[in-house]
Amino acid sequence: MSCPRCQEGYILPGEPTGTIEKAFNGAYYSPAPDGKDVSHAIILLTDAFGLAIKNCKVMADEFAKRLNCDVWIPDYFEGRPLVPASNMRAPDHAAKTMSIWDWILFVMYTIPNIPAFIRSRPSVSDARVVSFLALLKEKKHYSKLGAIGYCYGGATAVRFAGTTHVDSAVICHPAPFSMQQLEAIQIPTSWACAEVDIFWSHEKRIKTEAALAGRKGKETYVDYEFIDYKGTAHGFAARPNLSLPEIKEAHAKAIDQAVNWFQKTLSPILIETPQ
Repeated sequence: MSCPRCQEGYILPGEPTGTIEKAFNGAYYSPAPDGKDVSHAIILLTDAFGLAIKNCKVMADEFAKRLNCDVWIPDYFEGRPLVPASNMRAPDHAAKTMSIWDWILFVMYTIPNIPAFIRSRPSVSDARVVSFLALLKEKKHYSKLGAIGYCYGGATAVRFAGTTHVDSAVICHPAPFSMQQLEAIQIPTSWACAEVDIFWSHEKRIKTEAALAGRKGKETYVDYEFIDYKGTAHGFAARPNLSLPEIKEAHAKAIDQAVNWFQKTLSPILIETPQ
């Protein structure tokens, strides 16, 4: 059962058009709309709600349509998301802050989910993603992969940006990650940043950009961009309150940001399909 707040605007309109693929460990699959074999694909790494909320699937379908490529969402929680939708309480725009009572409720709702966090801690969920990518390599033979991650998935995307598993990444209001993981990044990255983020502060966002900028002129330099979305809070790109015009616009622009980035870094194959 979804929470009232979700019904008031946190669930995206539309219905998913893709399929759950048991042969790929229960991943959601949104194929390129023209039905042709494609050489590139996008991997969408979800927030803590996993595949239980349709937002990630609706966005995957949009990416597949606009980029004319396959989009996959690995079930890296194995059907048991970290946080039920009914339990999440967080600001939906920058002007709305969490009170002490909000934080108390947040902790109270989080404690029962500690086993889920342990069961899908980063080392475990990362291994599931690696297993999923091995299946793609075996059965799909894509030449290039892009990754886009939201919240928990944003931190996952940071970690995978330090590997050879993917070729480009978009990172949206990520969960916490270490400086060591940041320094390991070896592929182009695009960052969609909330104005107020309870998990990735403005100070950390500035340090992140400074670390990547500090590579300029060095062999370790990789292309990057940071785009800040005024008036937004953590989660705006994944579960936006579309009743707020500023948030609705920011969500749409974050989609555009990802499309533009993958066109740039995974080109020349990815050319946006005319709308």
